[in-house]
Amino acid sequence: MILHIDMDAFYASIEQRDDPNLLGKPVVVGGSAKRGVVAAASYEARRFGIHSAMSGKRAAELCPQAVFVKSRLDHYAQVGHQVRQIFLRYTPIVQPLSLDEAFLDVTGTLRLFGSASEIGMQIKSLIQQELGLTASVGIAPLKFVAKIASDIHKPNGFTQVSADEIESFLDPLPVSRLWGVGRVGNRKLAALQLKTIGDIRRYDRTSMTEKFGNWGDHLWKLANGIDPRKVVPDRTAKQISHERTFSDDIDDVNMMRAVISHLCEQVTRRLRRNGRFSRSVTVKYRCDDFRTFAKTRSFNQPTQATDLVFRAAMSLLKELTAKHPQPIRLLGVSLGNLTVEGSKQLDLFQSEDGDESQKAVDKVVDQLSDQIGNNSVYRATSHSWINRHEDPKSES
Repeated sequence: MILHIDMDAFYASIEQRDDPNLLGKPVVVGGSAKRGVVAAASYEARRFGIHSAMSGKRAAELCPQAVFVKSRLDHYAQVGHQVRQIFLRYTPIVQPLSLDEAFLDVTGTLRLFGSASEIGMQIKSLIQQELGLTASVGIAPLKFVAKIASDIHKPNGFTQVSADEIESFLDPLPVSRLWGVGRVGNRKLAALQLKTIGDIRRYDRTSMTEKFGNWGDHLWKLANGIDPRKVVPDRTAKQISHERTFSDDIDDVNMMRAVISHLCEQVTRRLRRNGRFSRSVTVKYRCDDFRTFAKTRSFNQPTQATDLVFRAAMSLLKELTAKHPQPIRLLGVSLGNLTVEGSKQLDLFQSEDGDESQKAVDKVVDQLSDQIGNNSVYRATSHSWINRHEDPKSES
């Protein structure tokens, strides 16, 4: 069985825990009433429509009584590490999606700790007792169902879906619950009267594929409870990837470049954190008509260098935009053919000094990110994306 555990309003909840005066108040982490961008919002603030990536000024307009708190990303990272250590008490098979959520496969440890439900309740209890925080837990035989289940009764939720309940659980839910269905996808599906997951399940598979390509077939499979993806820790993964589905289609080349830069930083950081090297990079590119394309490039030698991955990914992006010059709704970067060993042989166009300097840059960025949090230090090419004012859906 698979557990998806999602910390509730993680950053804001930590601030409310550390300062009881903030309990029950609409807390906004990051930004201010005049400038900056919201990093997180408590559930009290969310009721006013405040969300991450919104401008602080807009948040203050929506909720004049909001309490703005400065981000403490290093502190959040430390608490996230404590949460991860609780997970690892129950299974070594933990796939983190971000600082505050992860998948756990507990199939192999049921004899040690009891049923999946008992394990989920124990983890929730330990997070509450040891860290003073709440988490929502979803349990199911399939990854995407476990993730949906954890969202159903947030905050402090607990939902279990057995194999024979998957269809009845999914059918009444809106299509937006499925991974990769944003505002644009929702409108496209609604035009075909596909408003619930059950509508997709009952829709003809061939027609879905004809209308939406691989994306349509993927949705049909999920709606029918077909999801073979396993919980894979980064240290054993054959591929490490990040992708972003945009709330609105984008056609700005500079913004695409910023997204690719950010995604490359994310995947290479995970690569280095787990002592892995990659032999290839792939860029995934979904157009506004839902056709999905991907191009892959192999490296001369296994690498974990952000700059090398970024240059290769940008080259692939240029090829894709040239061949399919239209607005896009998703970009993804994945590193494949992973190995635990790198090579000393240099890239044809890279000097040894350049190689060492890039390693030094990556090392410093990794250290700072561990200390003060993701997105605190990043390449200039990522700036436009990281400082955007929108709330995209993501999948890792």
